[in-house]
Amino acid sequence: MNQLKSDAGILLPDLSYRDAGVDIDAGDALINRITPFANKTIRDGVLAGIGGFSGLFKVPNKYREPVLVSSTDGVGTKLKLAFHLNRHDTIGQDLVAMSVNDILAQGAEPLFFLDYFACGTLDVEMASRVLYGISVGCELASCSLIGGETAEMPGMYQEGEYDLAGFAVGVVEKENIIDGRTIVAGDIILGLASSGIHSNGYSLVRTIIKRAQLDLQADFDGRALADTLMMPTRIYVQSIRKLIEQLPVKGIAHITGGGLVGNIPRVLPKELCVKLDRHSWPWPRLFTWLQKLGNISDEEMYRVFNCGIGIVVIIDAEHTQTATAVLSEDGEKVWTLGTVCQRKTGEAQTIIV
Repeated sequence: MNQLKSDAGILLPDLSYRDAGVDIDAGDALINRITPFANKTIRDGVLAGIGGFSGLFKVPNKYREPVLVSSTDGVGTKLKLAFHLNRHDTIGQDLVAMSVNDILAQGAEPLFFLDYFACGTLDVEMASRVLYGISVGCELASCSLIGGETAEMPGMYQEGEYDLAGFAVGVVEKENIIDGRTIVAGDIILGLASSGIHSNGYSLVRTIIKRAQLDLQADFDGRALADTLMMPTRIYVQSIRKLIEQLPVKGIAHITGGGLVGNIPRVLPKELCVKLDRHSWPWPRLFTWLQKLGNISDEEMYRVFNCGIGIVVIIDAEHTQTATAVLSEDGEKVWTLGTVCQRKTGEAQTIIV
């Protein structure tokens, strides 16, 4: 075999993919580590999971007219905080939550999940922690982690950083799709408590941290501030699915980027609006504390953060008590936030009074 020479006639050493920054053995080691996590998420319908060129899933036979519902999302700049704190165990749950809560808003049952993990140099230990969190999220959502992609791309990311994307697919009976079409004036808005900031607004949070020079290890209501800020996004699949099985739900809004103001209108007919009583639920102290530190207006808070409400359910007024009981029995904190009203010309679709 002829050895290559440089223009100066110097013999050049043989190159491998590892020399270029990609460690195939590390990738194989990661697959071996995460396979037991993924196996814990297997549910009926999985025909082929991690390890093949693609995952295979059979739609459950119980559906007569199955409609597949899909969503993809990331976790935004919450990742930056995870890098800074070297905390990677729960960010995977955030990733799953962002997609499964979205498909839940259509009334869908999550079936399976895939992830995309990209980095400059693969740190097997760090990646395993992230993927463990993904498997925990999948278990909470009763969906299977059946595949994904780990991309090692030298030069694309700073050392110790990575990017994440998630992809969820669910199914709903065609006649049971929840799309807001049956919402009418007089319907009731129920709000379910969030577990914290969830995965939106972290660019503003990080700005506040930097400007106020906060110590993230300082005590905040009995725990480190870092723990409070990194609290994983709540997954509402189990409780909302139980509610859907017992009562007709007219609309569901996952409160993500855009807050209450931006997300509730996504499920409302154009001729309707919602009027929410700002005193009907308590803001968790974290939000009032951030508001004070950042000198942020109420209007901006409602547009950026969930302010303590992670998901909204719209139901007929006569079902308010029963729905509250069903959700509460499943561990949710529930408040009646307000009502649906006829919308006046030029009026906003979310009015907080």
